[in-house]
Parts: sequence; structure tokens; C-alpha cells
Amino acid sequence: MKLIVGLGNPGPKYAGTRHNVGFDVIDYLAAGPGVGAFREKFEALVAEMKEGDETVLLVKPLTFMNLSGRAVRAILDFYKVPVENVLVVCDDFNLPLGKLRVRTKGSHGGQNGLRNIQEQLGTDGYTRLRMGVGQPAVGDAVDHVLSKFKPGERAAVEDAIAGAAQAGLVWVRQGAEACMNKFNGGDDKEKPKKEKKPKPDGAKAEDKKPGANG
Repeated sequence: MKLIVGLGNPGPKYAGTRHNVGFDVIDYLAAGPGVGAFREKFEALVAEMKEGDETVLLVKPLTFMNLSGRAVRAILDFYKVPVENVLVVCDDFNLPLGKLRVRTKGSHGGQNGLRNIQEQLGTDGYTRLRMGVGQPAVGDAVDHVLSKFKPGERAAVEDAIAGAAQAGLVWVRQGAEACMNKFNGGDDKEKPKKEKKPKPDGAKAEDKKPGANG
């Protein structure tokens, strides 16, 4: 069994906001053929999907973003699912609009849903798929993520939601490495080159700084 968890806030007030793109990806997957109806359990909406012989649970936590880990923890405990069988889809305002990035571990990066999941699970060893929602003005992060997309952004967002759903299916079928190779573009392949480039001794410390936030 595998879990694809989309993060967001429940209720019509938050529908269509930047913070809810994780829910949007789950809804996109749930609209596919052979997916069961959502049922409310484990403080979440859960639908079952079959991918070949694999059972996949599509999960939308109903605890609000900051407590998303409660639902994830409850489902893992009940079904005895290992952490590495979890993919979490969420927004990221540090990425350009529509950009996808897949990681198998690492910091929550200030994303409160990921923060709570890592607190509840006691590990960062799950896969996360971040979707760029555009950068806020300085000091405007909360208002930005709770705002709706502008009309001019909708096409890019809809393409990104479809791409993220496809990434989830690749993760289920082929694993995290194949998913990263296909959907991270050239980003991950460029970083090692940058670290190997510096030749002068005085340049080494400076060259390491730009990659520190990746």
C-alpha cells in the first residue's frame, strides 16, 4: 500500500487558494477511472485507487494545514505502511509558479504541513512533491498562500496540477528516483557541477553559499 497525501485547508473559504494545491492534485487523481469515492476517516478524506497490483490511498487531511501530520500518522499506524511509501504534495512559495520539485528527505522548509508531518512521524524519510505558487512580497507570506490565483496564473497552475498528478503516478509505478529524474528537470543535475567548478582556493567558500538553500 502507498499513500499520496495532498495538503490544504478544508472548507469552501480555502478552495482554489495557493495553499490548497495539494488538495487540487488529489482531486485530479480522484477523478480518474476506477477510483473509489472519498470517505471521511482518520481525520481526513480518503479515497482508494488501484495502480496495477498496488493499492494507493488518496488522502486530504481535514485538520487544517498545521496539524496535517495527525491524519498521516493515524493512517500509517492503522495500515502498517512504512514511511518511505508516503508521498506528500504541497505548495511552496520559494519555487516559481508551476515549478515542481520532488525530494525524498530534507527540511520542511517552513511549510507548516510538512513541519507537523515530520514532528508526528519523527523522520523526514518520506517523499515530498512541492509545487511552486509564486513568491510573496516581503512579509506577506501568509496572505499570499491564502490568496487565490490570478486569472493570468490559472493556465500555469492547471498544467502544474496535471503534472503533479502524473508525477504521483510515476512515483507509485516506478519509485521516487524515477519521479525525481523526470519531474525535477535539470535542477538536481546542475548542482554537482557547480560544486566541482571552483579552481582558485579563495573561490571555494563563496561557491558553496548559493547552493545552501537547495
